Amino acid sequence: MKATWNGATLAESDETVVVEGNHYFPANSVNRAHFTQSAKQSVCPWKGTASYYTVEVDGKRNEDAAWYYPEPKEAAAEIRDRVAFWKGVTVGE
Repeated sequence: MKATWNGATLAESDETVVVEGNHYFPANSVNRAHFTQSAKQSVCPWKGTASYYTVEVDGKRNEDAAWYYPEPKEAAAEIRDRVAFWKGVTVGE
């Protein structure tokens, strides 16, 4: 699977985990050059507290377009150290 936005590959891996229709990429498959930490957080009752990244490619910013769970609850342990995408990021083969 590959995550792309604005012509750049943000992540690529054959080992994504799908939860609620979202592909969670291993953290080591993410191109960190395009990511900055965001202050945004959200809470899921069964996964825990999510943190976000803003994606930037060629001067264009996509606020909070990637998220991860730094300390997922036990029910979501499989997404520890993984990143998922939304807000116009294309995820596909």
